[in-house]
Amino acid sequence: MKYLIPILLFFCSSTAAQESKQFIVDGEVKNTRTINMETLSHYKTFNLDSLIIYNHLMQRKSSLKNMKGVLLKDVLAEVEITAEHPKVLSEYYLVCTATDDYKVILSWNEVFNSKKDGILILTSFDTDPAKKENGNIAMIVTTDQATGRRFVKGLNKISILKVN
Repeated sequence: MKYLIPILLFFCSSTAAQESKQFIVDGEVKNTRTINMETLSHYKTFNLDSLIIYNHLMQRKSSLKNMKGVLLKDVLAEVEITAEHPKVLSEYYLVCTATDDYKVILSWNEVFNSKKDGILILTSFDTDPAKKENGNIAMIVTTDQATGRRFVKGLNKISILKVN
């Protein structure tokens, strides 16, 4: 019996996240868009050899290898935000949600007003053999120190919202 609970918890947590073959962009936009692998194939692809995933304590948790992806800002550049004028774009933020409901927040300025192109929508990647990452589509901020904090496996939705 003492082994039953940990086994059940393991299976529940391992099945919580599901694969993501597409995501939607909604919120304060003129038209909700569905982005899938076919859509992503039309953007310039970036390749990264490897990236170590660190948790908030800067402990190594895993690594990603053979990453391919597109810039988040390239994808979102085609989404029309319902801003009255460009000055108010600084009041917008993105909520990136995974299939298991894990959420990551990014500001509009962080995505569109940064010198570094470090926010990627991953279309493929390999993980450590001991880890099984769920989701074909993921989002990661490669310039973070604690890379795991904003690694969204199984990206399901990006909501563009305005601060009240």
